[in-house]
Amino acid sequence: MNNEQVKQQVLSAFEFRRAIKSYDPDKKIEQSDLEYILEAGRLSPSSVGLEPWRFIVLENEEVKNALHDISWGAKKQFETASHFVLLVARKNAKYDSPIFRELAERWGLPSEQVEKTLDLYKDFQVEHMDIADSEKALFDWTSKQTYIALGNMMTAAALIGVDSCPIEGFHYGKVNEILTEAGVIHDDEGISVMMSLGYRDHDPKRPQLRKDKDEVISYFK
Repeated sequence: MNNEQVKQQVLSAFEFRRAIKSYDPDKKIEQSDLEYILEAGRLSPSSVGLEPWRFIVLENEEVKNALHDISWGAKKQFETASHFVLLVARKNAKYDSPIFRELAERWGLPSEQVEKTLDLYKDFQVEHMDIADSEKALFDWTSKQTYIALGNMMTAAALIGVDSCPIEGFHYGKVNEILTEAGVIHDDEGISVMMSLGYRDHDPKRPQLRKDKDEVISYFK
């Protein structure tokens, strides 16, 4: 396959992908296909390589039922999707928190280099992004990283004909409470976004609409 064929394959996947609200409940995604989609998320890039996320395939019906009534944007998907994925992000990912030291050590840096690296992260969060003193800003930062993985997983799914839908329509506080009490997420995590996966039960009635290229793409020379 040459470059032009690859480009056309990718663009065709984007044209195929729609935000599917209702799936064929009788069609299930093969486990190997699901693992491929999740692997696309795992291999996704993140700010400073932090990977402040987990992707949880929610199969527990009791938890699904508890989330159903407080997830207005996912009611039909909960009932019909083949699989449901929760993308959760780390809370309080501050430069002096364990997650940053774990990152530096995972890179195999010598101890003196670890401290220098942590100083760089401090400067990044305190001076450049101005987020170090705000729990909400820190979570917003880690949550943004999950959307990179989300986009990659949806594209990977579309490339093999699997439908998906990103979901933000839920009560964040109540969802976090349910997931924490059920042991689905840890105390240092919070829900960022949800994703349903499956096979559409009908073709969308409306065509895919996007702004013209000139409205969204420009070159500043």
